[in-house]
Amino acid sequence: MRRFALVAAVAFAAACSGDGPTSTVTPPVTPPVTPPVTPPVTPPSADPPVLSREFRGLWVATVANIDWPTVKGLTQAQQLAEMRVILDRAQSLRMSAVIVQVRSAGDALYRSNIEPWARVLTGTQGGDPGWDPLDAWVTEAHQRGLELHAWFNPYRAGNVSDTAILAANHLAKARPDLARIWEGQLWFDPGEPEVQQRTLDVVTDVITRYDVDAVHLDDYFYPYPLGSTSVFSDDVSYNKYIAAGGAPMARADWRRNNVDTFIQRLYSEVHRVKPAVKVGISPFGIWRPGYPAGITGLDAYNAIYADSKKWLENGWVDYFAPQLYWSLASTGQNFTSLIDWWISVNTQKRHVWPGLAAYRVADGGFPSASEITNQIAVVRYRAGPNAGGGSGTLLYNTTAVRTNAHGLADSLSSTGFPGTTLVPAYMWLDNAPPAVPSLTVTAQTNAMRASWTPNGAEPVRWWLVQWRNATKWNATLVWGTNRSLDIGFSGTSDRADVIVLTALDAAWNASTSAVWRASSQ
Repeated sequence: MRRFALVAAVAFAAACSGDGPTSTVTPPVTPPVTPPVTPPVTPPSADPPVLSREFRGLWVATVANIDWPTVKGLTQAQQLAEMRVILDRAQSLRMSAVIVQVRSAGDALYRSNIEPWARVLTGTQGGDPGWDPLDAWVTEAHQRGLELHAWFNPYRAGNVSDTAILAANHLAKARPDLARIWEGQLWFDPGEPEVQQRTLDVVTDVITRYDVDAVHLDDYFYPYPLGSTSVFSDDVSYNKYIAAGGAPMARADWRRNNVDTFIQRLYSEVHRVKPAVKVGISPFGIWRPGYPAGITGLDAYNAIYADSKKWLENGWVDYFAPQLYWSLASTGQNFTSLIDWWISVNTQKRHVWPGLAAYRVADGGFPSASEITNQIAVVRYRAGPNAGGGSGTLLYNTTAVRTNAHGLADSLSSTGFPGTTLVPAYMWLDNAPPAVPSLTVTAQTNAMRASWTPNGAEPVRWWLVQWRNATKWNATLVWGTNRSLDIGFSGTSDRADVIVLTALDAAWNASTSAVWRASSQ
């Protein structure tokens, strides 16, 4: 055993030293490292994607400094900074328009010879802020590819407690016979023809002097009842109507007729003065309980004398935004049933774009931001010819979106408002598209400069510029007075090789596109 062990030890030593016969030992094989496979980049299509048609609006409430300016007495620079934050947020979310409240209570957010400056600016009604906010809102919105809709309250005049501090040219101060006291508030009486004319004069003054895209009314007509004993005191105007030989009508019918007459006159007057300006109204979301079956809640027809179904059926609006501020899970105010019903009575095929309660995400009324994005999806699914030919929604209010309450802005960016869209066309206002524009492209040091000129007689309101690089198509809206756009690049991969230009008129009709391709130059 010892000898065997010695021989074995010598043999092992020889094998280790390289002497003598050995057996081959194969080391383990390490497989080669395979580099990760990069999937091939699919080049973008040779033609740009057709953009969907959808309206995305954002209400900016100025009354009581709800959204803007956030407090009274800010400097012009501070107010401008707050304005730009709102507009930048709207632009980043690929929205279509901001709806800015320019007359909240017989006052003005702009320089007016008719009504006093709004107190929300300086803290004093009639106090000159030293600049014109509406002019800035219009200019800055258009620079960002956003429409500006001027929002008016026709009948609210303020609070009774404001009486001592009203400016001398406020209508309730100059003509107290036209104002009514109701539940601690001041209201202009809708039954007074001079009140209706005053509002029409204010609206036509604004659309004449400012390049707004639309005028907008909300849901305040006759005041909302605060209890079973609330009575609006309009005996003076009603008796005046009867004494003047007016057709006999019950008080409720007469009140509805006052509102109907104003809405019809507003629509006609706006289009007479400036045919391209659109008219939008956002009434209370329920016309009457039971329409459709199962709906309960305030009877706006009898409570605030708003026969909003009639306005839609008669085509006295260009877009209609019923305030559907309830959740998808609501039973008595079912969101889906209400939007379907409003679309079903839209016999003139106007745009039906409901208002959504973004503020309920901020205050906890909705459990999460997904309630809003889910509602947008429901509206989008139901959009079609009976809704005016394109989807749309309006969000109230700006503060909830601006502050990204509970991730609302993030949810809108990722889910609610993906991709650039165009506003649905208003075919009943104008169905003739602009002519094909002329397009030239020149290479700069770090940008491709697209330059263009319009053709034909049809005015161009917007330019849609789309461009392709090695990885994707991009799009932006450019204001109509602009004639060029620099499309920057840092290298070959992001350098535009196809640029497409489309002209859009005020009714959002699109021209045939002009196309530039690098390969053809």
